[in-house]
Amino acid sequence: MDPLLQVENLSITFRTTDRPTKAVQNLNFSILEGESLGLVGESGSGKSVTSLAILRLLDPAALVEGVVRFSGVDLLRVDAERMRKYRGKQIAMIFQEPMTALNPVMPIGRQVAEALEVHEPRLSRKEIRQRVIEALEAVALHEPALRYGDYPHQFSGGQRQRILIAMALINRPKLLIADEPTTALDVTVQAQILELLADLRHRFGITTLFISHDLAVVSRVADRVLVMRHGLALEEGSCKQIFTSPLHAYTRSLLGAVPTLSTSRDLPLATLSSSNQNRAGQMQEMEAGHWVRQ
Repeated sequence: MDPLLQVENLSITFRTTDRPTKAVQNLNFSILEGESLGLVGESGSGKSVTSLAILRLLDPAALVEGVVRFSGVDLLRVDAERMRKYRGKQIAMIFQEPMTALNPVMPIGRQVAEALEVHEPRLSRKEIRQRVIEALEAVALHEPALRYGDYPHQFSGGQRQRILIAMALINRPKLLIADEPTTALDVTVQAQILELLADLRHRFGITTLFISHDLAVVSRVADRVLVMRHGLALEEGSCKQIFTSPLHAYTRSLLGAVPTLSTSRDLPLATLSSSNQNRAGQMQEMEAGHWVRQ
């Protein structure tokens, strides 16, 4: 089976200063249809910039090289008009800050409707309204028909995140990119959103690229995990391989830095491994589907 998304030798360089900055270096990964890949790493590892490169939303100052193949089409080579037909329709994104991602002076019903109108211009106003209400019902927003004209500030953080999810899924995309979708939420609401995403993924058969620094979150939503640091892929494998038998020192230190119920209070948490380790090595397959940079 060919992957739905295949990223090959992706490199991203920002040329805003006299000294260009490499944000991502020769990144390779693929996602099969219906699969969920967790992209994990600390802040500055290149996770979010990778997702923006896939959708071609980076500033012109960014030099993007490599291949981003979606359903057999290299998205980095298509013209701007064709790329607009992919965004929102076949590939959608949930951003991490719902209060800044939503327009504060536009009713939420209109904002969700805009995502539909761009790709379905022949729908009537009545059909659009009905589709929006159905999308908001799918994400379990209470009484969406009555709240269609309400504004973002009238909703809680968890409700605003549900609205963003409805906006992303209203066109039933093949690929959903979720960039830290639970970061700003408390633990209880975070669990509700993760459960919702898992339900929607299986209900609609959506392929997911889930980006997070939170290993506990990723363990709940991903089939496979790719660990990044300083723009490099350091380890990739199934959830079981990464969480029960990590091979790279950085992966082990990430896991060791997360307290659990069994963590001893008398011992310090692990510190992150050297930032320069394995920067020049190559990814090698140590067992079936388990890759590590040597």
